[in-house]
Amino acid sequence: MKNRVLFVLAVIGVLAGVTAAYLLGRTPRPLPPAFAPASSTYDTAIYANGIIESEQPGGSNIVIYPQVSGPITQVLVQEGQAVTRGTPLVTIDDAVPRANFELAQASLKTAQDQYTKRLASYGIDPKSISKDTLDTAKDTAAQAQAALKAANATLAQYAIKAPVDGVVLAINTTVGSYVSPQGAYDPYIQQFSPLLVMSAEQTYLAVRCYVDEILIARLPTPEHIRAQMLIHGSDIKVPLEFVRVQPYVSPKIQLSNQRQEKVDLRVLPVVFRFEKKDLPMVYPGQLVDVFIGQK
Repeated sequence: MKNRVLFVLAVIGVLAGVTAAYLLGRTPRPLPPAFAPASSTYDTAIYANGIIESEQPGGSNIVIYPQVSGPITQVLVQEGQAVTRGTPLVTIDDAVPRANFELAQASLKTAQDQYTKRLASYGIDPKSISKDTLDTAKDTAAQAQAALKAANATLAQYAIKAPVDGVVLAINTTVGSYVSPQGAYDPYIQQFSPLLVMSAEQTYLAVRCYVDEILIARLPTPEHIRAQMLIHGSDIKVPLEFVRVQPYVSPKIQLSNQRQEKVDLRVLPVVFRFEKKDLPMVYPGQLVDVFIGQK
């Protein structure tokens, strides 16, 4: 009986070993890729990392900082909203500058009334008031007018307005948050950020790509440059229109939101653009692959 049990256990062990060897020895069939890897359709091409930006004659996106400090009282727009130049975006607590403006208004009225009375008295009887007193009253009224103009200019700085026609990309503050000319403090990255970020009108978007310095000599001349953009995570390929070369080679930077990391390599920025009409899911700040070829 004991020998039979041992024999059964041995058979079970052999079968288990054979089964395990078979299962572990199988080569799993690889899954097909979710999308084709980045590849160029040109015979010869230069590869570069790129980042999508709003199209500007210079620079990249529009960053807005306040000229004054104070808590935010209103946020009047939403991210993604199209605005026109002069549209109020954000208001900062203006209790103190508004009080100064009203004080300047009262001072101007007092000065104008004093000048009007002295001028009337001088008109009736020139000997009733000296010419110096009349001139002083006139100068005081002019000074009060200038003070009111300055107070109005200061008050206007507490309403942040759109500098151009465009789209609000990011709002980095909220009602009650304190802002300053340094911007809005971000508790996550523990640094100051722009109060708002805007783009120009998004009929066209720009792609700023960074060509490694060892490949600069292989760049075609501007009139013969053509390029293609590949969007990460998709098979979408977008032809690009050459805009300009930024003629300044700078240290390569990590393409992240902060752009602080540097490596021992320099790159040449090259700017292209494309029409956004048929690409609704493409946004400024998005990283892309760019292949630069020759016509």
